[in-house]
Amino acid sequence: MRELWLRGGLLVLAAGSGVVGLWALAAPRSFYDDFPGGGRHWVSALPEYNEHLIRDVGGLNLAVAALLLAAAVVLERRLVQVALVAPLLYAVPHLIFHVAEVGELESSGDKVAQTLTLVLAVAIPLVLLPLTLRLGIAEHDSRGAAAGRTEGPYT
Repeated sequence: MRELWLRGGLLVLAAGSGVVGLWALAAPRSFYDDFPGGGRHWVSALPEYNEHLIRDVGGLNLAVAALLLAAAVVLERRLVQVALVAPLLYAVPHLIFHVAEVGELESSGDKVAQTLTLVLAVAIPLVLLPLTLRLGIAEHDSRGAAAGRTEGPYT
């Protein structure tokens, strides 16, 4: 069950980063003007438009999405831990900034939706990280014992 939660959470995080990354790289002006979609305008609430910065954000989000996707597929403890810490290093300061500076968001509904989205980006990795502590240990123990091997310092 632990692996299912981890894999699912990693895939949710990867999908979010992937959508942001692809949109920002493929159509930076649209990302700036229209993110998150549905007639909302969260990015343009904090001007000025900077194509270079938007494309950099897109590339970095795609890189994080690739890491999260690899971790979801491989599900190796250390890779999953790094993959969960990486988006936290982005999400925590991002949340702090937007809580302090909501910009010119059009409605209080946008403010709430943006804050909840950013809180989830922090909460999901924090909830999943403890699930990694015993990830794969029983599996490694049984394979090592069956083959007559002992565990090394890096397993």
